[in-house]
Amino acid sequence: MARQDGIIKLKGQLGGISFYKSSLNGHLARQKGGVDAKRMQTDPAFARTRENGREFGRAGTNAKLLRTAFRSQLLSTRDGRMSNRLSSLFNAVIKTDELSLRGERTVANGDITLLRGFDFNESGKLTHTFFAPYTADVNRAAGTVTINVPAFIPTDMIAYPDGATHFRLVASAAEVDFAENAYNVESLETDEMLLTAVAVPPVNLVLTMSEDNTDPLFVVLGIEFTQLVNGQMYTLNNGAYNALSLVAVEPGA
Repeated sequence: MARQDGIIKLKGQLGGISFYKSSLNGHLARQKGGVDAKRMQTDPAFARTRENGREFGRAGTNAKLLRTAFRSQLLSTRDGRMSNRLSSLFNAVIKTDELSLRGERTVANGDITLLRGFDFNESGKLTHTFFAPYTADVNRAAGTVTINVPAFIPTDMIAYPDGATHFRLVASAAEVDFAENAYNVESLETDEMLLTAVAVPPVNLVLTMSEDNTDPLFVVLGIEFTQLVNGQMYTLNNGAYNALSLVAVEPGA
């Protein structure tokens, strides 16, 4: 793969070379080639390739399901490569499955705790934006997820963008059934809190889930910034500061 640096950018095929535009990398060119599709599907020499392809596809599907579960939080807290980064991590989880045959390995049988700490916005990581201590307690039997943040001084514990006057904390939990491509999600957020040197009261967000659920459980915590102008609150879509991270991951039973 090579970049097109000329003034005139090409699209299409010419002399065995494909010219195209990537949303992430601009105008590119690559040589047409590869193995015949029918041979790829039937030749024993490509058995490993087919197995890897099935698992990579499964990783992409599962990653998309998790993104969909947290879609409302991701609207302002994701980077351009988030989908690819998450799919790659899901693929790594699949490879830890020690129960299934190659090509049939699954996320549910892998070590999903590898996903813990994943930042949906690599440019605005939660650990680089929100410095106040917090806990994320999961009670599977009772079906509750509790986010606790002790009282803190915003200007001391938050790295915030220019123009921001307020912030809010967002939390969400999702029980995900990868086999059935289904999920149950619950979300909460705090009221807008003033970015000031005066301590804000403790935050206690209790997410109600299913009692004794055996599906993998994912918990995200994030922070978003707003600006108060003439009595109206506006969300700041600042990719360098809005953050959302997987702070707890519980395997299924």
